[in-house]
Order: sequence, then structure tokens, then C-alpha cells
Amino acid sequence: MKIGIFDRVRSIERTAADLRAAADDGIGSYWLTQAFGTDTLTVIGAVARDLPGLRVGTAVVPVHPRHPMALAQQALTANLLVDGRLALGVGPSHRSVVEPCWGMPYDRPVRYMREYLEALNGALAQRVRFRGEVLTARGDLDVPGAPVPPVLVAALGPRMLEAAGALADGTITWMVGPRTLRELTVPALRRAAAGAGRPDPEVVVALPVCVTGDVPAARAAAEAELEWYGTLPSYRAMLDREGCATPGRMALIGDAEAVAGEIRALAGLGATTFAARIFGTERERAATRELVAALAR
Repeated sequence: MKIGIFDRVRSIERTAADLRAAADDGIGSYWLTQAFGTDTLTVIGAVARDLPGLRVGTAVVPVHPRHPMALAQQALTANLLVDGRLALGVGPSHRSVVEPCWGMPYDRPVRYMREYLEALNGALAQRVRFRGEVLTARGDLDVPGAPVPPVLVAALGPRMLEAAGALADGTITWMVGPRTLRELTVPALRRAAAGAGRPDPEVVVALPVCVTGDVPAARAAAEAELEWYGTLPSYRAMLDREGCATPGRMALIGDAEAVAGEIRALAGLGATTFAARIFGTERERAATRELVAALAR
């Protein structure tokens, strides 16, 4: 299992420094979220050049506001800039964002994702001829020499996992724990990939991590920072499957040995990459970062 970091773009300068430090420490990948702030693919293309060995990924780009041809054009350009080290993570977002913010329906997200992936795959190959129920994509792109990035889907439920396995290269998860990985995520994804004649899918597991000597304080910090995720139906379903009453219970918290053991155990459940969302006090963040670097060696 490879080791990475899961974070957001705080500033372009800080992200550039963080990616450089990760590359210097031999960390395998760096995954950056996409919300309403700085555009992640643009930042990746700007700051992730000349970092050999460091894979850079979006985690994830919401699909509704970007036509698949436009996203393919941007992703191919970014991947050309970073010498083929991009992983394109995409996701369906949430009804509470898609409908009030973008004015688009969210009634059948799995159908939308299936059509999006079919169109996106064609567009990434730079020739697409797709017409579905809700999406049309027809045309040729012209990004000479651009490698096609692997596409990972933020798939949580069974039907979205089926779509990811059949039409993408894997999944990147958030708020998904060991029980759910073992009982749902990995088997459903592998079945769908095998049924579609695709290779074994990637499973990138992102979770909050804090190395600390004060577990109660760190747990309280996790509860405060992550509370919002429990209000979103897709994450709430994952928490319920895992038997966690609150999102803070998903965080890996403890001394370095205990946390390392929990991370290593994920490999046996089918995780191909673990991406640590580091949190805590300045001292705790430094200790956690040290552990992540050690696990990556």
C-alpha cells in the first residue's frame, strides 16, 4: 500500500512548498480537494512540475458544473504539465450543493455519473461521440502529447461503486472505515471491474489522522472539525455502516505505533493508497507528518 497526503489548497505558495516537501520525503502522492476556492487542477499544473515521483490528484472535482469535454481539456493540459503524474478524482457532490448553487437536478446521481464517465473517457482519449439521457458530448480535442490520467470516482454507495468499477480506474473515499471497505467498497468495486473486463481498481482511502499523547483532546478537535460531514446523507450512510455515531470517530488518533498499525491494516482490506488528512496542534501535526513520511519509506 502506498502512502499519501490528503489536503486542501490553502494558498498557492504553501501548497507548492507542501508538495515539494512531500516529494523530498518520498511520499507517494498528494491529493487536493476542490470546493469553491482556488481551482485545484490549475494549481496542480502550476506548482506540481519538476517533482519526480510525486503523484498529484484531485479529491475530488464535482462533475455537475463542468462539462466532461471541458474537464478533459483541463485535465489533459494539467497532466501534460506534470509529466503524466495526475490522477483525476471526480465526484457527484451533494444535493445541498448541486441544486441550490448550480441550479441543476440531483434526482438520479448514479445515472448522471455513468453518462459523465462514458463521455469523459472518450474526451480524455481526445475523440468523443456520446449522447445519453442527460449529457451530450461530441467533438475532438487537440492536446498533443498529453497522457490520459486515471479517473477515480468518489463512490460510496453500492450503485455508485458499480459505476466506478465498470467505467473508471478506481475510487477515492472519505468517511469510509475498515468495516465498510471490507464488506462493501472493495468487493463491489472489484466485481464491477471484473465484469467490465477492467484491471483491478485502485482504492484510495483518505481519513483524518493525528499522532498525539492526548487522545481525548484530539478526538474533541476531530468532532468539532468534522461535524458537518454527518449532516450530508452520503457520508451519514457510511458512518452508519461503520457504526460511528459521529464523523470524529472515523479519525485515526493515538500514539505513532497505534496509528501506524491502523493504517497498515487497511492494506489487508484492499486499500492501494492511504491518504492522511493531518490535523491537530502544531506539535501533533509535525508528529503525524513524521509518521506519514516514515510509512512512505
